[in-house]
Amino acid sequence: MWEMYDDLIDAIPENLTVLECLLGVSWTLVRSERGLGMAKTVKGGKKGANLANTTGMPLKKLACFSKSWDMLEASLGQAAINAAFNNPAEVMALTGRPIDQSCAPEESNAFKQLIPEITGKKVAVIGHFPNVAQLRKICELSVLERKPQADDFPDSACEYILPGQDFVFITGTAFTNKTMPRLLELSKNSKIILVGPSVPISRVLFNYGVDRLASLVILDQQLIWKAVQEGEKMNIFKHGGQMVCVQRSPSCPGREDVRAAWE
Repeated sequence: MWEMYDDLIDAIPENLTVLECLLGVSWTLVRSERGLGMAKTVKGGKKGANLANTTGMPLKKLACFSKSWDMLEASLGQAAINAAFNNPAEVMALTGRPIDQSCAPEESNAFKQLIPEITGKKVAVIGHFPNVAQLRKICELSVLERKPQADDFPDSACEYILPGQDFVFITGTAFTNKTMPRLLELSKNSKIILVGPSVPISRVLFNYGVDRLASLVILDQQLIWKAVQEGEKMNIFKHGGQMVCVQRSPSCPGREDVRAAWE
């Protein structure tokens, strides 16, 4: 179950360090020489080691806390992973082209980009994203949420719902709360899209059956830092960040190879 986490951590260069951290109410930030990584702040879990003096720590060491069962530690660990990968250079390496900073947020929204493909299909979304209910007009939608809203299923329904879907969108918070490996396994016969700022923009994830990564690259670190300090939630996307959506290339492992790895 830890293989995916270990692969992400192993891919972090040894020479990167933690320059600064911010554990905010809604978001957690970690700055490294490669840029600023973000993850959703998740609370609860097992009491951890009370992390302190993280500045100057090797980034890879802090990233290992993504495996902690103390969710605040895990939030820091996930942000540390993203501090290595969620930057313009990594996007360039994966896509072969620079980030289009003139692109409006809705143009990089994974849900809107995939409307032609998901129309008429069975679609599951892990996490109640803003405006996700509108997809009910075009597809057979199932929304799974830890704190269900109207028409949502509880997240425990994933065992019953996910195996029969055509498309599955999974929130990046599933890395932090440790449900991601099982969600990927349940969705192995579907097109899988990982969504949200907590998602690492790393080719490693394509080895685990993921078809698209829809995450956030921070272009103005000062604006984002200020917004997180002030407790911004979804408006974070308007404060120095650029949404990007990266698709798996044909050279990545095929679906049958990935399925065999799980089995």
